[in-house]
Amino acid sequence: MAAAMIAAQRREEIIMGTWGIGPFENDMAADFADALDEAAEDERETLVRTTLIRTIQTRDYLESPEGAEVVAAATLIAAQCPGGEPVSTSYGPDEALPIFAIDLRSLAAEALDRVVAAESELADLWDETVDGPKWRQAISRIRAVLAPEPEPQEDRLFDL
Repeated sequence: MAAAMIAAQRREEIIMGTWGIGPFENDMAADFADALDEAAEDERETLVRTTLIRTIQTRDYLESPEGAEVVAAATLIAAQCPGGEPVSTSYGPDEALPIFAIDLRSLAAEALDRVVAAESELADLWDETVDGPKWRQAISRIRAVLAPEPEPQEDRLFDL
């Protein structure tokens, strides 16, 4: 029984090229980080923006590699937001990143929505694993940093 579970887990790792739920703990995100490092400094934001827009504009089934790249890109943007966590993995980019334009936050949130929606291979693959709920929680935390819910405002109509 244990051997079957280990074999199933190993199959999942091979299919997904993933070793953890972190945003850079998969082959596709690590390759994306390498591409950022290889890009000229003034082209890095364009690479991130293009990755997000390509995913948002995808109308067909979103393939896993594109989803993993979006999660990585969104994580890099979220790291620069209030409440964002720094990227501290050896699989992330080594080269300095620009201060990303504010509009990338909403693009990243929209792209993450696409990654976790129906017709997304990455979401489908994670949903087949025991760590699927943890992965979705991690994505939700990144998204919350990118597009925080506004604080409820008190009705001050009658305060004098």
